[in-house]
Amino acid sequence: MLTLYRSRVTRVLDRVTQEDDGLSTAEYAVGTVAVAGLGGLLFKLLTSDAVRDLLWGVIQKAFSLFLG
Repeated sequence: MLTLYRSRVTRVLDRVTQEDDGLSTAEYAVGTVAVAGLGGLLFKLLTSDAVRDLLWGVIQKAFSLFLG
C-alpha cells in the first residue's frame, strides 16, 4: 500500500515539474511593475533628508570606531 502511494506521489510530482514552462507574459508584467514600484519607493526613501542623515551618522560612527 505504501509503495502504491509513493508511486502516485512520484507521478504527480513528475507531471507538475515537467509541465511547468515558466512565467507567462502577464506574470512578467506584474513582476516588472512590482519591482519598478519598489525601486521607486526605495529611491524616494533613500534620497530623503532623514534617511540620508541617518546613513551619514552610521558611516561616521563606523569610521570613528575603526580609525579612532
